[in-house]
Amino acid sequence: MAKYSTGDGGDSAGGSCELCGAGGDTQTASVAGATLQLCSDCAQNHGENERTGSNSGSEGERDRKRRAAQNTAKIQDAQSADASHWEDGADYDTDQLPYLVKEYGSLVTEARQDKGLQTGELADELDLTEDDVLAVEQGRAVQANVDGSTITALEGFLDIELAESR
Repeated sequence: MAKYSTGDGGDSAGGSCELCGAGGDTQTASVAGATLQLCSDCAQNHGENERTGSNSGSEGERDRKRRAAQNTAKIQDAQSADASHWEDGADYDTDQLPYLVKEYGSLVTEARQDKGLQTGELADELDLTEDDVLAVEQGRAVQANVDGSTITALEGFLDIELAESR
C-alpha cells in the first residue's frame, strides 16, 4: 500500500503503515483527526493516544476558560465608568476638540511665522502651554488631547480656520 493511502487495501493484520509505508503489523491510531493504520513506531511518534489527548485537552480547556475569564474582566472594566484617571476640574464634555481641516498643523505654523512669533511666544500670548501649540503644529492635536478652546484661541489670534465646521 502506498504512503498516505486511504486505507482501503486490506485489514490491520499484515498491512503496511499509512505514514511510512513499513510492512508488518499495524494498529489503528488517530493522527490530526484522521484514523489511520500505523506501524508501532509511527503510532508512538505521531498517533494521538487517549491518555495524552485527555491531558492536553484538559489543559487546553483550562487555558481557554482562563482566557475567557480574563476577556470578560477586561470588558467589564471597560464598561464601568471610572473617571479616576481624569484631571480634576477638566471639562471634557463641553470643550471637545472639533474636526480639524487637513494640514491644520502647517496652517498654524505658517500663520505663526507670518506674525514673526516663536512657539513659546505664541503660547505665552494666548496663555497656552507650548506643548499644546507644538502638538497642533505637528498635527498631533488628537493624540496630545488638545482641547477645543486651544483651537479656538489659535484661530482667533492667527485669523485662520482650523475647524471643519462648527
